[in-house]
Amino acid sequence: MSVVEKVTRKSMIIRPSGRSTDYISPSFGWGCLYDCSYCYLKRHKPEGLSVATNTMDILTEINSHAWFADTSNKPNQTGDYITYDISCNEDFALHAKYHDWETIFKFFRDHPLAMGSFATKYVNKDLLAFNPEGKVRIRFSLMPYELQQQLEPNTSPIHERLLAIPQFLNAGYDVHLNFSPVIVHDNWLQHYMRLFNNIDRIAKTHGWADDRVKAEVIFLTHNEEKHRYNVEHKLPGEEFLWTPKIQEGKISQYGGRNVRYEHNRKSDYIKQFIQIHDSIIPWNTIRYIF
Repeated sequence: MSVVEKVTRKSMIIRPSGRSTDYISPSFGWGCLYDCSYCYLKRHKPEGLSVATNTMDILTEINSHAWFADTSNKPNQTGDYITYDISCNEDFALHAKYHDWETIFKFFRDHPLAMGSFATKYVNKDLLAFNPEGKVRIRFSLMPYELQQQLEPNTSPIHERLLAIPQFLNAGYDVHLNFSPVIVHDNWLQHYMRLFNNIDRIAKTHGWADDRVKAEVIFLTHNEEKHRYNVEHKLPGEEFLWTPKIQEGKISQYGGRNVRYEHNRKSDYIKQFIQIHDSIIPWNTIRYIF
């Protein structure tokens, strides 16, 4: 069987998001060709990628939805636009060559109401040839270098993602930082201080230390089944992901047995993160943190 499978996407459900975007679009792709140790999608599709062939059907559904969507209490700070996450179940930049990505980007560029958004760990410079006129938001995922080496094998290095930000801004993209997942361990605050200092240095050197580049922050949610899979397959970094002394159980909306940081501890972690973030890169507004 091919690693990449072409499918007709049957489900056209558009789900509320309320955090990174207003809504989550039907999946253009399902799966990931990376093998990040914390990836929730790997619990559902351990291998390969399925790519929707009926792109226009998905865009038609988004168009129909946008005209009647409720965007009260919007979190995404995109003014009049309704923002759709087009990459909740994949890394769109990594998989772009399997998609009709220019048609998708043109749809959002030209739509009077809808805006597209996706997070990525891959610097895909092919996307720089297209100007979405601010109607496509790329959220570059970032974590300290020390963990990225272990937990995100084969992804673009952190410094490469940071150096790509002015290129994508100049090409016409809306660019944000995606601090996700934030993983708590003995030296986590020191590691983030180094990351923030690097961001500040690179941003000031390349002229994007301003309010154009905002941030979102998402603390780790892990999963019991993924934990067992990682241990069985000897994936690195599980000692950082599975820390039951500071985690509590949570049943996901789909019935999965997840773990996240214990509520009171997490409140303290969030305060500590914000404190060092704002002391080093105060120009980088945090849109939301949870």
